[in-house]
Amino acid sequence: MTVIAILGLGEAGRAYAHGLRDAGASVRGFDPHRRLDGDGVVQAADVASAVAGADLVLSLAGAAAAEEVAAQALAAMTAPAVYADLNTTAPEVKARIAARAGSVPTADAAVLAPVHRDGHRTELLASGAGAAEFARILAGFGVPVTVLDAAAGEAARLKLLRSVFMKGLAALVFEGTTAARAAGAEEWLRGQIARELGPGGEDLVARFLEGTPRHAERRVLEVRDALAELEASGLPSDMTRATLAWLERLRDAP
Repeated sequence: MTVIAILGLGEAGRAYAHGLRDAGASVRGFDPHRRLDGDGVVQAADVASAVAGADLVLSLAGAAAAEEVAAQALAAMTAPAVYADLNTTAPEVKARIAARAGSVPTADAAVLAPVHRDGHRTELLASGAGAAEFARILAGFGVPVTVLDAAAGEAARLKLLRSVFMKGLAALVFEGTTAARAAGAEEWLRGQIARELGPGGEDLVARFLEGTPRHAERRVLEVRDALAELEASGLPSDMTRATLAWLERLRDAP
């Protein structure tokens, strides 16, 4: 049986743990703050215990902890086990993780949709030396992975470009509906926006309005990285600067 270790058991980590368990994998989890004991996921005592003997390790620990968790996991791993970082971080972070991996193949994996919607079957984009093996292992559990013929960091770079649009769109929806609410026209404007977004528009609007405040702190970090990518390219970044300022204000709201 394929053994998959999941480091970080927040919303996304739990979804992957439960989905991969139900799809037939033997799943171990580690998170110093959360537990999943009693539901078919073995809770490891520490990172080293979680990754020992695993075929695949998925890091969903969050951007701020990505490098520290990688260092602990990679120190306890040996090839052919694959280490995959699914956190939304800067390309440089993914490249540094790959550089310190030694003989352990690593994958820079980008999650391309909210995990709560499709669970472990959420579309992924992967680059790096371990991307093909990462995709092969997960294919057996119904996980769609597009593999890029590129070094670690490229999947992260494309994810951040996507974030320029998606987080900017969320900011516009939130700002517009907030203004419409003050004018007594929120339902009308939500309907207008949903119609323009096409099939599934109502659900997308609802997801923006509910998820953006809840995940503002994490999205601030994501948009900062996206802004850094734009600035490094020398291209205009006015909209992304505004999105970041808007998210910071939302994060800091009482």
